[in-house]
Amino acid sequence: MLLLDELDGQRLILLQSSFAQSSLPILRHLVSKNAKRKTFLVCFLYPPSSLVDDSKSQDEKPVILDLLDLVPTYNDDWRGSQGQILTGLENEPDTSSIDVVIDSLDTLLSDIGSVQAVYAFLRSVLSLISSRSKPSRLILHLCIPCPLTPLLTSTSFFPSLAHLISHPPEILTHLAKEYLTFPPPISPEVKFWSVFIPLSERDHESERLVLQGRGSGNPEEFVVEIILRGGSDASGRRKGVQRTLEGWNTTKGYPMPLNKLTSLSDLWKRKSVEETAPDPTQIMSFNLQLTPSQQEARAKVPLPYVLEGAFVKMRFLRTVNLICRQDKLNLNNNLPVPFSTNRTQRMTLTTMIRTKIWTFSFPDIQDFVSLL
Repeated sequence: MLLLDELDGQRLILLQSSFAQSSLPILRHLVSKNAKRKTFLVCFLYPPSSLVDDSKSQDEKPVILDLLDLVPTYNDDWRGSQGQILTGLENEPDTSSIDVVIDSLDTLLSDIGSVQAVYAFLRSVLSLISSRSKPSRLILHLCIPCPLTPLLTSTSFFPSLAHLISHPPEILTHLAKEYLTFPPPISPEVKFWSVFIPLSERDHESERLVLQGRGSGNPEEFVVEIILRGGSDASGRRKGVQRTLEGWNTTKGYPMPLNKLTSLSDLWKRKSVEETAPDPTQIMSFNLQLTPSQQEARAKVPLPYVLEGAFVKMRFLRTVNLICRQDKLNLNNNLPVPFSTNRTQRMTLTTMIRTKIWTFSFPDIQDFVSLL
């Protein structure tokens, strides 16, 4: 199941657009395709007709608060929009779930002129939504760069969050070409995110990739970076923060897996190759390979402790001094003999081993040597 289909459990949804790619198709989907909740739509920048599906019946259409004509210094009756929004929310009956949608936080910030005032206003809206008996959501849309972004994504504003960031497909093509970093599962997730996140946060990079080519974002499909914090998944629980990439088809109006995007089809033709450690023998200045004659001579060399008999036992006596360095010895009925640095005790131990050595069988000698 796609993460974009799991947004019902989130109470705060933040849509982030940029000059390179817009998130309006997702906003339009959340407003028009929502049949479970009543929608309270506040329009500051975009006409309501561009977000609402006209095919819906009058009862299914959202409650619209059109504030496009309410512009400071151009409207003599302008008194601020905060009061109208809060009053409209308070008048909504508490009988069903509701989605409060604000189409442009940038315009709201421009009208009010204070980041602190906008933040306090959004806290008031969120408080009204949280106090309702039915689960409701606050859906916000902004365009970066915006000073409200770090404030709204912090846990002090709200513990859970669904942050949807739209990216042009060109950014993934650029990563594959210039950094040889492909989307997961072709590349490891740790490697991909360590390259993708710093590049995507540099807005001028995305703008350069798009504006120097086509001149605008992809009108048919784009990439969505989904960051989910808190809330619950299909299993009923979610720990920490989950980050992933998915695709969005603007023509069909619904999400799809990343490998289904037509603009990224060439990336998925590359087979996943496991990264292996380089062979250090390949970078040496001399040859480590044996010639056939050297391999034959090597095969004729007898390995130690292969021959049985008195010869092996005599060679074993040479290791007596090494035996004395062991912490414990397990010889002759599993009797432990502690290590001692005293010369007299070492000589006694050596004599005991020499006395017992001829009673050992060959397998016993091999087992004992393996302990050295």
